[in-house]
Amino acid sequence: MAAAGSAAVSGAGTPVAGPAGRDVFAEGLLEFLRPAVQQLDSHVHAVRESQVELREQIDNLATELCRINEDQKVALDLDPYVKKLLNARRRVVLVNNILQNAQERLRRLNHSVAKETARRRAMLDSGVYPPGSPSK
Repeated sequence: MAAAGSAAVSGAGTPVAGPAGRDVFAEGLLEFLRPAVQQLDSHVHAVRESQVELREQIDNLATELCRINEDQKVALDLDPYVKKLLNARRRVVLVNNILQNAQERLRRLNHSVAKETARRRAMLDSGVYPPGSPSK
């Protein structure tokens, strides 16, 4: 049984051995995943925007409830509802921070992948190979 990762298959179905095969496989995998990563990034961005809008609406509603509570001649106890809104706002901010960190990591990963792909393409185009790799 062949060792895992020791050979890749070229577009013509011909096995490509060694580091060059891994490079071909890695580049193909990256090109395959790139659209999914970009789509995920755009969805995360849209969710973050909607959460900012939600946070603003919660703030407006809490302010309005406080104003109503102050203006009422009959004592209505709206404080528990205001506290619930503020707790919901805190959770929205927390989720937004988590999404922001995940999106930043995704952006850095995408940048690293693009940089490595460009470096490998430049090496292949120039004919310079790292030590230990097979020549053309």
